[in-house]
Formats: sequence, structure tokens, C-alpha cells
Amino acid sequence: MDHPSRPETVAAHGGHPEPTPSGGIVPALELSTTYARRSQDYEPPAGLVYSRFHHPNWTQAERLLADLEGAADALLFPSGIATVSAVVETLAPGDHIVAQDSIFWGTRLRFREFGERWGLATSVVPARDLIGAIEPGRTKLVWFETPANPTWEIVDIEAVCTAARKAGALSVVDSTAATPVLTRPIGHGADLVMHSATKYLNGHSDVLAGALACARDSEIWQRIRSWRGTAGAIVGPFEAWLLLRGMRTLYLRVERSSSNALAVANAMARHPKVAQVMYPGLATHPGHDIARRQMRGGFGGMVSIRIRGDGPAALRVATATQLFRPATSLGGVESLIEHRATLEGPHGTVPPDLLRLSVGIEHPDDLVADLDRALARI
Repeated sequence: MDHPSRPETVAAHGGHPEPTPSGGIVPALELSTTYARRSQDYEPPAGLVYSRFHHPNWTQAERLLADLEGAADALLFPSGIATVSAVVETLAPGDHIVAQDSIFWGTRLRFREFGERWGLATSVVPARDLIGAIEPGRTKLVWFETPANPTWEIVDIEAVCTAARKAGALSVVDSTAATPVLTRPIGHGADLVMHSATKYLNGHSDVLAGALACARDSEIWQRIRSWRGTAGAIVGPFEAWLLLRGMRTLYLRVERSSSNALAVANAMARHPKVAQVMYPGLATHPGHDIARRQMRGGFGGMVSIRIRGDGPAALRVATATQLFRPATSLGGVESLIEHRATLEGPHGTVPPDLLRLSVGIEHPDDLVADLDRALARI
């Protein structure tokens, strides 16, 4: 039969995997690291030679992600930060990077540490200044995140990517928080889409992985593919298999997390001990109108709240919840709460009264009640 076109159906079936030899409906886990060549012509079967360069379990997950993103191709990496390295290490000394200042702190750190050693010039600017910081002929990479962790700032993807393209720069959108369920940046002009696949794509807090998807094949894309193999920045077959398993429920999980997050955000916006709620689904969020235009079906499962008082008060809330577990990361089926200033340390930019909430798939009334009980302790 013809392949279904709706992404929910494609995801639920894990893309279009080949049938297993037994006819099993779950894609097979292939553990071999090397493949025998055919005796008659010494050619590799199915083009497989050695698993540092190609692996069937990667291919299945990559094809599915490319389908969901509307991309020409996709690649898996062993972590989200490895995807950052894969892109920046294609640059040459003297190249200029423009990056949003509110992106994930680990990405900023990678730009700074590698850039200093490699002779890259990096301009880290507020989202509103991204376009103005792009220098035609000099800027080679424009990197931004929307919604941006942990303030959930919204960037106009089309506007920034159009400016980057006119200047001859590569545009990369970190879409970890939005996922292809809510935003497909390639459709808004992005060259590359990045995911920390550890988060929503996997969704079960048991896989460390990253992913890139490209709008088109190009010399840069082939350099990134080559870097992955030569640097050994690869995912194990079991991790790729688990990632594919997680992506089969991606639409259900993201839709539920998004509706729960909106309920939590609305409740916290009315709470007397909460000074500010950061969630693009609220009409009071400064990026709400742009989010409505480029996000479909919800505004994501991530909410940040600022507690009235100080950092110690926020820490007391983070350690008083029961359903919201005090742990790092995001995008799993369980809800998490994190005091970001503690994690980022003295060089971080997050205010000490901010708590980041990764809202899971539990009942929303239970989540709100859990936060209410914790806030009552300050």
C-alpha cells in the first residue's frame, strides 16, 4: 500500500522499516559491528562495512527523524553537545559565529572553549540583535534556539534564517524543546535543525543522543557526516533502537506534555508566591504572537517560574515537590524540577530565583497540587 502521509502515523510505525526475518512488527536490533563481504565479488552487502560509518539501527531512526522534520537527511550523534561539535568543527579559523545569548549554556560553553582554541570569532547577542550581528561575507554560522532554554524565549525562525542566507551563513536551529511535533524549522528556512535527542525524541530518560537534520545535501553536510565517522562520534545500536522506540510515541507524549504545561503555567501565573511565569503559551509572554505563528498544536512542555524571594526559597521549593523530581534534563514522561543556577554555577546567567519545570504526562491537577504544596513551605 502507499505509505501514509500524516506524521503521527509515520511516527507510530517507526517510519517505514523493513520487515524483520521473522516478520516481527518491532524493528530488529542489530548488534554486529562488522559485515561479511560477498564471496563472489567481495562487495559489502547492503553497503555495510563497519559500524563506525553505517549501521542499520541508526538508519531507521535517522530516516524517521528526516520524515518528521521534512528534511533531506538526518544524522545521529552520541549527545546533543556532539552535534554542536560536528557543526563548529567544519568552520575555519577566522570564521565568525553569531549565537543567541539565551541558548543552552553547554552550547555557549562549547562555542567559547572551541572557538578560542580554533581562532573563531563569536558574537553572543540577545535574540533581538541576531540579524544585526550578522556580517555578510564574514559570518559563517548563525545558531539559535526556540523556545530557548531556560527562559523559553521565542525567535522568529524565518526572519533570522532569511538574513543568514542572504549573508552566506549557515543557519542552525536548536529545536529540542519544540520537537517536529510543534515546529519544523526547515519549513521556515533553516539549513540545519539540531536536537538533544536525549530529551523529547527519546522521551524516557534512558538514552543519551543528539541529532541533526538538513534541508538539503551540501558540502557542509558531507563534512559533518565525515566528521562523525572519523571522530567516532557515534551512537551505539541499542541506544539508536531505544531512540526509535521512543519516537514512536512522540506525538502522544508531546501533545500531553504541552497541554499539561499550559495548565501548570496558568495555575502558577495566579499563584501569589510566583513572581513570573515563562511559557510561550501565555498571552503575557513577549514571544507569544511569534510562537502562535510558527508552533502548531501547542507550545511545548517546558515552563520556568521565578519565585518571590531569593535563591534559597527557590531551592526549598525544588526539594519539597514529590511528583516533580529534582533532577536535571527534560522531555521525559515524568515531570522534573531544576534549580538552574545551581547547575550552571558562577558563570551562568540564570537568576537564582528561577526554577525550570519539565512537565510530563501525569494528570495536570496532580502536578499543580504538587507545586502548590511545595510553594506553601516558603
